[in-house]
Amino acid sequence: MSQSKKDHILRAWRDPEYYNSLSAEERASLPANPAAELTLGDDVLESITGGCCLPGQSSAICTPCPPQHCL
Repeated sequence: MSQSKKDHILRAWRDPEYYNSLSAEERASLPANPAAELTLGDDVLESITGGCCLPGQSSAICTPCPPQHCL
């Protein structure tokens, strides 16, 4: 794939105005954006807390932490 084709795809993914300026045929020819919207089920959403507590921490002082530290 040429650099200009890659630039075109990246710009279409990142720039909504540019994407909207493309014809329907051009938009259909773009590969799927790997960062496209993801839909999570209620079961997954209910388990997300946005942070974690390290062993011994009270839930009142929990802070976001790197995944390797989350339990």
